Amino acid sequence: MGKPVAQRQDDVRLTVARGPARRPPLLARLNARGFRLVMVADALVLFTLMAVLVRLRFLERSPTYPLPLYAAGFAVFTAIYLATFYFGGLYERELRLGHRATLPHVASLSVGAWLIVVLAELLSSERFLLVPRLSLPILLVAGIVGVTGNRFIARRLRWRRGGPPRVLLVGGPDDVNLAQTHLQGDQSRAVVVGHAADASQLLDKVERTGATEVLLLSSRMLDEVYPEPLQTLERRSVGVLQRVTARDTLLGLAGVREIAGMPFVALRSHTLPDSRARFKRSIELLSLLLVAPVAVPLVALVACYVRIVAGRPVLFRQDRVGRDGVPFRMVKFRTMYPDAEEGVGAVLARHGDPRVIPACQWLRATRLDELPQLWNVLRGEMSIVGPRPERPELTAQFEELIPGYSRRHEIPPGITGLAQIHGRYHTDPEYKLGHDLQYLVNWSPTLDLQILCRTVWVVLTRRV
Repeated sequence: MGKPVAQRQDDVRLTVARGPARRPPLLARLNARGFRLVMVADALVLFTLMAVLVRLRFLERSPTYPLPLYAAGFAVFTAIYLATFYFGGLYERELRLGHRATLPHVASLSVGAWLIVVLAELLSSERFLLVPRLSLPILLVAGIVGVTGNRFIARRLRWRRGGPPRVLLVGGPDDVNLAQTHLQGDQSRAVVVGHAADASQLLDKVERTGATEVLLLSSRMLDEVYPEPLQTLERRSVGVLQRVTARDTLLGLAGVREIAGMPFVALRSHTLPDSRARFKRSIELLSLLLVAPVAVPLVALVACYVRIVAGRPVLFRQDRVGRDGVPFRMVKFRTMYPDAEEGVGAVLARHGDPRVIPACQWLRATRLDELPQLWNVLRGEMSIVGPRPERPELTAQFEELIPGYSRRHEIPPGITGLAQIHGRYHTDPEYKLGHDLQYLVNWSPTLDLQILCRTVWVVLTRRV
């Protein structure tokens, strides 16, 4: 169970009071922001590949365009590939043990990037083709081979620099002996450096043994490692993997890894990787740009209506809990009477709420009162789709009563979400949490589009 909001704020103040920490090296800071040296290697391979293809085209005659124009075109195509690889998760930090096959992942993302390049070529004029269309199939195949080769080289260099993974086994004696027997058959891939009966003092044991990976051999230990020490181990680049049992398969687990013949899944403190979260943010900013010509006049019209029927203030601001439990000021159109919570305190809204101004009921039913939250989305405090933000007082209660409630704060809260299209005002917060976590696990642009379409249906049918 995560820490309450107030305690997290105290932790932040305590960190500030201790003074500035030692500044990490430049490469470490870049890695923390998602940069990887293998990106440079991929860019060199792709840029060189396109340059070679064009050079072969003009072996017996002069190039059609000036060299700077070719260089600019190659840079654009390389950027398309790198953006596709990044948002597709190819540059997420990789565990040293039990990594998945690289070729299928690279191939699927390369096909997506290649299709974008092909579309750009088809839409361009015949006079301005920087990569010959007949060479595009070669670009696809050679790009897959080159990028996959970069990963192979990077892994070999990492292994030579750090040696084989150093594994700490955590579990009962029988589980530890069985796992150690499997791992001893392949010492070139992993070395067992220690074992523990449970997850207590796990950080100290990892530090003493120098372990690079922790293998949890019993599912009962999940509650012992989340959120801590899992988050700390993740920051230290120590991988934590959970062994999959027959009972676990009933949950329909995906992404199972093989380690010395044993099935494991990698544990992460955050469900949505940084690359996917940034991809989601990029899509939402583009969406805001596209809907602005309609949204801005609509906001103005609704503001005039609220001013006429409800008076001042038109906007209602309230503290809500955002990403990582950090409060922010959410804004919406005021639909309740002034001082509606005087003598009542923080309570959840409900159907037929007497605090709502009758002339503003339809605004809540159609969700038009949420329109000003597009400003929160623009500021990065909210998402268009995501778990709905709750008030700090209510969040503190839910975190005390509902294990894992803080996980819904892994991304910015949304204007609408999976819990809003499947639940009602009276739906229990624990059930809504199940929908929110399901959204985090299965996020994709397609899922966001489905939720937005379902939201329109919920609004039209007045199902709240």
